[in-house]
Amino acid sequence: MPRRSTLTNAQATILNGVQLITYWKRAFLGNYANFKGRDSRPEFWWFYLANLILTYGLFIIAGITGAGIIGLIGLLYGLAAIIPGIAAGVRRLHDTGKSGWLMLISLIPLIGGILLVVFLAQAGNPGPNNYGAGAGGDTMPPPPPPPPAG
Repeated sequence: MPRRSTLTNAQATILNGVQLITYWKRAFLGNYANFKGRDSRPEFWWFYLANLILTYGLFIIAGITGAGIIGLIGLLYGLAAIIPGIAAGVRRLHDTGKSGWLMLISLIPLIGGILLVVFLAQAGNPGPNNYGAGAGGDTMPPPPPPPPAG
């Protein structure tokens, strides 16, 4: 029976950091205003997490240091992230077979945002649908093999 490789906590942390950056670059830089196609759950949620970390991180640093320029950078980044955030949400809805127009459901007070999160968290349709080929599945890519011992 083949031996299963396991990652140490440090290796898993590094891998998650690499995935976070990879998914952010793909959505923010590669698909800035692309409303067509599909995004898997990991693609969407890693991108969303990266946006939260960047935006709130900049505002927290600005609050601690009192540096207004850092707060301004955080504000500008937050504004720049609106379009790719909406585009990623539309692609995520496409992966579940739903229209991107469902993003507007978040405008309904109280329940709209909750319903949108439920739709975004649903598993994608396997195989092609009306919005394109599969988004690559709802699982993370396999981790790289651990470095050789020695």
